[in-house]
Amino acid sequence: MKAVARPRLRSAVFAATAALLLSCAALSRAQSASPISSASPIFREVTDETGRTVRVPQPVNRIVSLAPSLTETVYALGLQDHLVGDTEFCDYPADAQKKTKVGGGINPSLELIANLHPDIVLVTKAFNRLETVQSLENLGISSYATDPHTVEEIITSSKKLSAVLGAPEAGATVAGEMKHRLADLQERIGVLPPKRVLFVVWTQPLISVGKHTFIADALRLAGAVSIVDSEQDWPQVSLEEVARLQPDLLVFAESHSDSASPAVEVLATLPGWSIVEAISKRRVAVISDAVNRPAPRIVSAIEDLAKQLHPDAFAEKPESNKKKIEKENPPPNQRPADHSSFSPGNLQARAAIPGGSACAR
Repeated sequence: MKAVARPRLRSAVFAATAALLLSCAALSRAQSASPISSASPIFREVTDETGRTVRVPQPVNRIVSLAPSLTETVYALGLQDHLVGDTEFCDYPADAQKKTKVGGGINPSLELIANLHPDIVLVTKAFNRLETVQSLENLGISSYATDPHTVEEIITSSKKLSAVLGAPEAGATVAGEMKHRLADLQERIGVLPPKRVLFVVWTQPLISVGKHTFIADALRLAGAVSIVDSEQDWPQVSLEEVARLQPDLLVFAESHSDSASPAVEVLATLPGWSIVEAISKRRVAVISDAVNRPAPRIVSAIEDLAKQLHPDAFAEKPESNKKKIEKENPPPNQRPADHSSFSPGNLQARAAIPGGSACAR
């Protein structure tokens, strides 16, 4: 009887052991499968500048830009390593030309974009088409649109975009620097009367900018005002109107710099243009093509134009003879007790003055 019970007991032990091993294996498989569910995409809903609600994958690791201004902004934010594709027109900075090209901004290749597996595609309302945004949406690809109309809105737009892309600190830094430079510029030229200018987008036919564009706002910040008072963004201007308004200068963007001088010469030979003094006297300002792009670099173009329009505001004013004599011969009660440059008092004073230390760079 006992001999029969022992084999049965061993069988029961083996069965229990096998069941335990199977349970452990099942638990192990369940635990190994759990990271897959936790790795599923996470999205954050944001509202872009056209009012669309956009689901943005988190984190944003792969970006495609469909506008030169947005490509520049991505670089300004230090996110260029995440930029996997841009357009044929994205030429600044030079490294942007090395990125995979997906065609133009108007008709980009949706196939090329999809093959880049972007987390988000950046577009602008002014440069890209709604059909492109809708096609991307049909492919399950998120897109975020910007739409600034003033320089202040460009600053705000850059800051918003930085948050969407996961770099809010970089956006705050870029926005702060832009505001600081513009504030410094206004200290120099803010009280000066603005120069009346004609911004030339195209010469034949003559196209300029309307008063509600960010370019017109950039002109104002540079100490200029456009003679064209149009509600249209890109109005065609007649010679009669230009001759009547007589701008102080004509302003060209650098993209036309190679042709700016010939263009002026051509205009000078056309019937009637000789009565426009800015043409007959060759009063022309040429600035960076950054003025055409709603991106952080536009501040450099504004500064450049301001220097050409108001050069006296940037000239170093020489000291008057009286101040120079007073500085070289201070009153006895204002003369330092110790003239040694190594005295403790002098060292403290130099350390308190920005740039006073030889190590300050």
